[in-house]
Amino acid sequence: MTARTDFRTHLSVLDGATERMVETITGWSSINSGSGNLGGIATVADAVVPAFEAAGLTSSYREPDPVTHVDDGGNIIEIPRGGTYHFSNRPDANRRILLTGHLDTVFPRDHPFQKVKRKKDERGAFLHGPGTADMKGGICVMLEAIKAFEQSPFAEAVGIDVLLNSDEETGSHASAAALTEKARGADIGLVFEPALPDGTLAGARAGSGHYTFTVRGRPAHAGREFHLGRNAIVGAARVIAAINDLNGQREGTTLNLGVINGGQATNVVPDICVVRMNIRGRSPEDLKWADENIHRVIAAGGFGADIAVELHGGIHRPVKADEGGTRALFELVRAAGADLGIGIDWKPTGGCCDGNNLAAAGLPNVDTLGVVGGAIHSPDEYAIIDSFVPRAKLASLVMMMLASGEAAWPDRLTPQ
Repeated sequence: MTARTDFRTHLSVLDGATERMVETITGWSSINSGSGNLGGIATVADAVVPAFEAAGLTSSYREPDPVTHVDDGGNIIEIPRGGTYHFSNRPDANRRILLTGHLDTVFPRDHPFQKVKRKKDERGAFLHGPGTADMKGGICVMLEAIKAFEQSPFAEAVGIDVLLNSDEETGSHASAAALTEKARGADIGLVFEPALPDGTLAGARAGSGHYTFTVRGRPAHAGREFHLGRNAIVGAARVIAAINDLNGQREGTTLNLGVINGGQATNVVPDICVVRMNIRGRSPEDLKWADENIHRVIAAGGFGADIAVELHGGIHRPVKADEGGTRALFELVRAAGADLGIGIDWKPTGGCCDGNNLAAAGLPNVDTLGVVGGAIHSPDEYAIIDSFVPRAKLASLVMMMLASGEAAWPDRLTPQ
C-alpha cells in the first residue's frame, strides 16, 4: 500500500461530514460577533471552545492587550476588545503546526444582516450569512481537519497549536503579541481565511498601516471674531494635500485619506479636525518609505499659523512575501490538492490578514485554507457547501504529509 493510499484512508473519516459542517457553521454564524460585540464573541466562544476540547486539545484564554484610538474629538481612548483563545496538545513535540482563525466579523449587533440561509443557484448550494465564509466556516474547516489528523497514526509526531482571536477584522491590535509569540514557536502556519470565489488562494500580501491626524486650531465666532480663529479644517485640508502628494512617488505604495471629522456649526471657526488614513505597501521598504514621509510632512509643518498636528498610529500589518518557506509551503499545498483532485493556484493581493503577522515573526504560512466563498464584508456573503469537506481534507493532508515525513518542512523566514 502506498503512502498516498494511506493518506486517503485516513482522510476518509471526513466523508459524509458535509451536513455536520453545515449545521456547525450555521449555528456559529447565527450568533452575532461583530468585533465590538464582546458579549456575542463570548457566546460564539462558548460554542467553539468545547468543540476544540472534544478534539483532544487543551484550552486557555489570554486577555486582550490594550488598544487605543483617537475619537472624533481628538481624545485618545482605549477600545474594549475580546481576547484570544489558545488550544494545544503535545507540548514537548519537536515540530509544531500553528492554525489560526478569528471569531469576530465586520457586522455589528445592530446590522440587518444576521440570519443564515441555505440557498442554491448557478454557483451550487451555499450558505448565505454573516461569517459563513469569513470565517466561522474557516474555523469549522480547521476543526474537522484537526479531528481527522488526530485520528491518523502521524499525529504523535507533531504538536498542534490553535489561536482564535477576537479582533482580526479591526487589525488584530489586541492579539498581535499572542500571534507573534506562537508563531515564533511553530514550524508552519495554516490560516483559515476563505479562498477566493474560484478557489484561488492569496499569495503575497501587502502590508498596511493606519494613521490618525488630529489637527488643532482656535475656536472663534465666525461673525464677530473670525480673525481670532484658527480654522482646523483648513489646516487639515493642507495636511491632506501634502500627504496625498506622496501618492505616485513610489510604485506599489498607496496612501488613502479615508475619513475626516471636524467642526460643530457653520458660525463657529472649527478648532479641531480629525483625519484618518490607511497606507499599503508591497515591500517592507515601501512601508518604511511611507511611514518616514508621513512623519516628515507632519514635522515640516506649514499648515497655518497656530495650527498644530498630532499623529497617532503606524504600521500594523507587515508585508507577507511569496518566497522562501512560504513559497515551499504553497507548493506543498498544491501537491496535496493534486492528490485530492483539487486544483490549487494563488495570486498576490492588496488585502491583509493574520498571515502577515505570522510571516513577520518568521513563520511560513498559507492563509486562505478556509471555505470557498465570496462577497465577504457584505450582506451577500456566502460559502459554497461542496467546498467544506474538500478543504478540510486539504489542510489535514498537508499536516499528515509533514508529520509522516512524506514532505519536507519548509525553512523559516527572516523575521521582519
